[in-house]
This record gives sequence, C-alpha cells and structure tokens, in this order.
Amino acid sequence: MSADDIEAAASISDAARARLAMAYEACELSDLARAAVPIGERELSRDGTPGTPGAALARAAQVLLAAHRLLDAAVVFERAGGATWDTVGAATGTSAHAAHQRFAPAETRFKQALHSTASPDAAGTPDAANVPGDLAWWRSHLIREPLEAALDLDDWVLRHRDGDDDLGAAPVSGGLGAGQEATASGRTRSLLDAVSARYARAARNVVRDRRRGRP
Repeated sequence: MSADDIEAAASISDAARARLAMAYEACELSDLARAAVPIGERELSRDGTPGTPGAALARAAQVLLAAHRLLDAAVVFERAGGATWDTVGAATGTSAHAAHQRFAPAETRFKQALHSTASPDAAGTPDAANVPGDLAWWRSHLIREPLEAALDLDDWVLRHRDGDDDLGAAPVSGGLGAGQEATASGRTRSLLDAVSARYARAARNVVRDRRRGRP
C-alpha cells in the first residue's frame, strides 16, 4: 500500500468504517437470500417431500443469522455516529438497557478491530468465536483496510444493480468521504482516484478469493 493510500485510509472516520461493515453484512445477507431462491434439481423427491430433510431449514437459519449481523452492524454504525442507547432501543422496539445488553458486544468487537495491531490472519480476531475463520478475516480486513474492501463491494453492487439505477462507478468507495469537511473529502476522493488499476485489481482478487474460499 502506498503512502497516499495509507493517508486516504487514515482519513476515513470510524463511522464510515462502520457503515462499510454494514454494507458488507447487507451483501452477505443478499447473497444468502438469493441462493435460497432457486429450487435444486434434487431438492424435491418424487413424492414432493424434501430430498434432504433439514437442508432448507439450515439455509433459512443462515439467512436469519446474517440478518442479525446486519442489524448489529447498523447499531454499531448509528452508535459511531452518536446515537444513544435510548435511540437504539426505540428503533428496535426495546428498552435502552435491553438494547445495550443485546448490541454492546458487537460495538466492542468493532472497536477492538479498529485498534488491533494483530494481522487479520491471526487467530483470535474479534469475531473469531462467532463466525468461520475466513469471514472473521474479512470483517477485520474491511474495518482496518477500508479502501480495498470498498473496491470489492463496488464490484458487487455494480454486478447486482437493478434496472437503470444510476449508481456511478464507485457506489460504495465513492461515499466513504461523505460527511467530512470538504477539504478532507476532496483529498480522500483524489487519493482514491489515484489508486492504480493494477493495485486495485490485485486487491479485489485477494479479498474475493478469501470470500469464495470460505466454508
């Protein structure tokens, strides 16, 4: 990573990193839900009953867990922006105390990932006890290396855009500087534009291989 890339990443706020983490969880949820739509050739037996009992339920459970992770990420993002536990509780239909008990661990994991000096490949990453190793790697990576992660998510959005939505060429990375002072935002955008095509392509390939190789 060049000095310009490091400076650009450093200018991205904690709230922007939390929003990027939320984008990733939405991406994962969408992929899991889409995978549940097609009916496999051997999914139904001749009598119309499930060919593999429990398989559909397991997939649905994965979607539900992904939805919970998206909710966690949304709370972390709102908290990074200054939301109180009263606000979180009101939005999720519970009390401030219950909201704190439910979502504070996710906020703690996010803060640990921000300040960790360990390699994302190291064991014991903040989410290691909750998700498979490759997913834990990716979550830590996207928080600490937001530019690379945002480029990969740009590709995902553009591949899945619907209709004539004008999302621009950088629907995720292009918004990372939003909400900062104009000078900082302009510097971040110019540095993002300066990332070489070769580096960006290599970075996207690495993180995409990580995701596709997960269990």
